Amino acid sequence: MLGSDVVRVAEDAGHEVTGLSREDLDITDFGAVERAVSGEQPAALINCAAWTDVDGAESNLTEATKVNGSGARNLAAATAMFGCKIVFPSTDYVFDGTKDQPYVESDPVNPMSAYGKSKLVGEGETIANNPRHFVVRASWLFGVHGKNFVDTMLNLGRSLEEVTVVKDQIGCPTYTGHLAEGLVRLVEWDDFGVFHMAGDGDCSWYEFAIEIFEQAGIECRVLSQTTDMLDRPAPRPAYSVLQSERDPAVRLPDWREGLAAFLAERAQTPA
Repeated sequence: MLGSDVVRVAEDAGHEVTGLSREDLDITDFGAVERAVSGEQPAALINCAAWTDVDGAESNLTEATKVNGSGARNLAAATAMFGCKIVFPSTDYVFDGTKDQPYVESDPVNPMSAYGKSKLVGEGETIANNPRHFVVRASWLFGVHGKNFVDTMLNLGRSLEEVTVVKDQIGCPTYTGHLAEGLVRLVEWDDFGVFHMAGDGDCSWYEFAIEIFEQAGIECRVLSQTTDMLDRPAPRPAYSVLQSERDPAVRLPDWREGLAAFLAERAQTPA
């Protein structure tokens, strides 16, 4: 989902881009990674490969960490050999959600889920193995090239009169088209480190669903429930709003603008 948008945005910005699918490159194989980086000699590599099944990671921590941790290490180490910048997209799930103010880059991390733990390993491996690194924490991604909450709501809203959505999780919905633009801007910088980059503003999943139906013109009643009522395998941070304390920082548009851009792009994308 993110990788497709990064390729498109980078090409539109005039970069020469090589996009490798999972079939093209197994990032857990260091030899394969080293050969790919050596062959391409890129100025920057954006690591959009990830284990993203949050609930599935609870029973597959080893496999999730192999991709999100060891894979990140392989990419960081290989790019460092050739003086290449590395970008590692991370997640709000590295925080425990107990704060009542937006999380900034210097806040202590404390992931509660296996997924969050695996991504935190990836952050550390990226930082340790390539000094020319950008670790970019984003949240609640949605885009036209992958499974996401907006598509789920649109599909349910067209077939049901009402849906029930969690109201006690607060975050920053982030359109991958906007995040891709931010990442491509960031690789031009030489100010390395950890960055927060998410859709501006915040909302609950419940409020997000209401806005989705309103912008899409769908009549569907939205009911609320608590996270405990869902009984999902992986714990989620109750509050994971991301802001940046860095100056300069890449600021993304408001999440509502992201939703509007997503719906417009989705309408133009063949089914």
